[in-house]
Amino acid sequence: MFKIGLIVRLAVIYFILFFLISFWYSSKLESNERISSVKHRLAVIVPYRNRSNELELFLPHMTSFLNSQSIDHIFMIINQIDTHRFNRAALINIGFIESQTIVDYIVMHDIDLLPLNDKELRYDYPEKGPVHLASPKYHPMYNYSTYVGGILMITCKDFERVNGMSPLYWGWGREDDNLYVRMKHAGMKIYRPNNLSTNSTNTFQHIHDKQVHKRDYAKYGKQKAEGKKLHPEMGFNTTKYKVINRNIKTTNQGIEYNMLDVNIECDYNLTPWCDHHTKISN
Repeated sequence: MFKIGLIVRLAVIYFILFFLISFWYSSKLESNERISSVKHRLAVIVPYRNRSNELELFLPHMTSFLNSQSIDHIFMIINQIDTHRFNRAALINIGFIESQTIVDYIVMHDIDLLPLNDKELRYDYPEKGPVHLASPKYHPMYNYSTYVGGILMITCKDFERVNGMSPLYWGWGREDDNLYVRMKHAGMKIYRPNNLSTNSTNTFQHIHDKQVHKRDYAKYGKQKAEGKKLHPEMGFNTTKYKVINRNIKTTNQGIEYNMLDVNIECDYNLTPWCDHHTKISN
C-alpha cells in the first residue's frame, strides 16, 4: 500500500513538473514569435518638383531594390507646387509629419540618386543611429566629410529629437550641413557604409541632368550669413504648409505611391529670400 501511494505521489509530481515545463516552453516560443514578428516600416521621402522623367526611373528602381531586401516601405513624394523657391528641408519635414503615424523610420532620398549595390547598401531599420547611405566615400560627386545629403536614414524618434530639418533654406544647398550639426549636438553617431566591393563610380547612379534642371544657387541679402546659423528652434514643428491634393497613385508597372501636392508658407519677415524673379527650376 505504501509503495502504491508513493508511486501515485511521484506520478502527480511528474505530471505537475511536465505541465510547468511545457507551459514555460510554450510561453518562450510565443515571446520569441512576438519579437520576431516586430516589423519596421520605412517611408521613402522624396522632395519633388517637376521631375516626372526621373520619377519614372526612380520608382521601379527603388521598388526592386527595397523588395530584394524585404524592406516594408511606402513612397512619399512631396510635390512643391507653390511659386516659392524650392525648399528641400521643408518638404522632408512635411513627409515626416504626414507619415510618422504609419512608419517608424524614414529615408530622405534625392530622386536623382539611385543605389546600385543592393547586397551591401542596406535599408534596414537604423537602430543604432542615423545611417548616411550616400557616404562621401562612395558618392559620385560630393566627398566632404560632413556631407549627409543624398540618402539619409533615421528613425522617427531621432528625427523628432533634432526637430527635423531647418525650413529656413530656400534654393539649393546647406540644409544638410545644418542637419549634420543638429545630429552631432544631439550626441548621435552617424553611421556610413564601409569596405564595400564597389566605389564612387559604381555604388550609385546620378541621373540629374543639370542642363534641364538647373540648381538654384542664388543668395540674397542676409541669406548666406543666416544659413550658417543653427536655429534649433526652427524645424518640423515650425514648418507651415497646406496640402492641396493628396493622392495614392499607381505607375504602369503597378507600383503604388503617395503624391502630396503642397504649398509651403513663407514668412517674409524671417526669410525674404524665399522668392526671386529669375526662372530657375529646381
